[in-house]
Parts: sequence; C-alpha cells; structure tokens
Amino acid sequence: MTFRVGRIVYVAISADETTMGFAFPKEERAALIAAEPDKFRMPRPSDERYNWVRVRLAAIDVAEMSELVVDAWRMVVPKRVAAAYLAETAGPG
Repeated sequence: MTFRVGRIVYVAISADETTMGFAFPKEERAALIAAEPDKFRMPRPSDERYNWVRVRLAAIDVAEMSELVVDAWRMVVPKRVAAAYLAETAGPG
C-alpha cells in the first residue's frame, strides 16, 4: 500500500504489513537510525538515493505512526498546504 501526492510516494507499507517506508530528510537519516536501530532502518540499497527511511511497525504506536506519516506528507506538499494544515490542527491559542 502506498500513499502519494501526485507522483511522489511519501509512505509505503510492505505487503506483509511489518514495515513502513516513509519520506525523511537524508541529512537526518543516519542520526535517526543510530538513535533507535531496533526501530528504524536504512532504505533498501536501490532507494538510498531518496529521502527515505524504514520503520518496523511493531516498534511504534499509533501516535508515533501518525507523526511519521504527517511529517512525511509535509515534505511533499506545497509549503502553504502544510502551513494551513498545521494552523488548523494547532487549534485556538
């Protein structure tokens, strides 16, 4: 299962539903994986050139999955769309 904006995939769930790949800045990828190597993994070698990381779904809860998906989505939508979403979800205050 994949989620896209136009032609850009920002989340992909493996066929066996054990792993989720998601858009993530390449510059920050090594630090994320080093911090939690049992949870996060490098993308497959063929995908290393992309802004992409994989996570074991059994290692995250719904809240963390939601955060990863929204952050990945924000990477691929226009900045104004992401800003409008953030303003709407921030609520009053």
